[in-house]
Amino acid sequence: MALTLFGARAQTVAPLRVGLTAVILADQAAFLARWSEYLSERVGAPVVFVARESYQAILDLLFSDQLDAAWICGYPYVRHQAQLELLAVPLYRGEPLYQSYLIRTRGGASGPRGWGDLKNSVLAYSDPLSNSGWLVAQAQLRAAGLSQRDLRRSFFAHSHRNVAEAVAIGLAHAGCIDGYVWETMQLQKMASAANTEVVWKSDFYAFPPMVVRAGAHGAALLALGGALMRMHEDAAGQALLRALNLNGFSSAAPALFDSIKALALSVGAVRA
Repeated sequence: MALTLFGARAQTVAPLRVGLTAVILADQAAFLARWSEYLSERVGAPVVFVARESYQAILDLLFSDQLDAAWICGYPYVRHQAQLELLAVPLYRGEPLYQSYLIRTRGGASGPRGWGDLKNSVLAYSDPLSNSGWLVAQAQLRAAGLSQRDLRRSFFAHSHRNVAEAVAIGLAHAGCIDGYVWETMQLQKMASAANTEVVWKSDFYAFPPMVVRAGAHGAALLALGGALMRMHEDAAGQALLRALNLNGFSSAAPALFDSIKALALSVGAVRA
């Protein structure tokens, strides 16, 4: 799916193409259209959002020059850190940080109460390149003395929202989910979040960043980064941020993601 702002400027100025995976909002298309218009006005060029189901699909587009920027997860960022630069990092509850949650069906007295209870269970992951929805789980399973072979089954639901839905309807006994996503679904009163509960929370990790290819420093990209980091300064930007359940965007140093890199190294998911 791609959304863009059309007009006279769009005929003469190349658009900025921003990739992302599924936004949590029920009105995704309408929201992205509003965000596109907002950013386009402030950047001085059309901003086009391109949504795909997986981080790998977004990375493939970014590295083949079919995207100019992308909102990805911290895990693919540390995997490809030499090829990527940070454009902006969202602020959630005032910090560029979030947690991974382990969830189960709400009120499931016989359901898992933690990682050690997952033997012979069905576990839902979000994406193979997700920190909160896969990488954290690998470290926690190892710490509990378990491996994939100890699970009855595991599967990728291809979004955090789908993880919650899979657990809510009993397709999985437990699910690994982005805590920010789950909390935002709770605020939006989504049934799949209301019908699940958190049994474990991780340490804090760097929030999924907006990135560009290394060396990409055009004026439009710099303007995009600036527009994101100034969204909290005006009413229209504040409304968009409220819809996303974010406080704003900030600059960040690569060192913010060192804990994710250490986690990936600990399970052999990246090379030293």
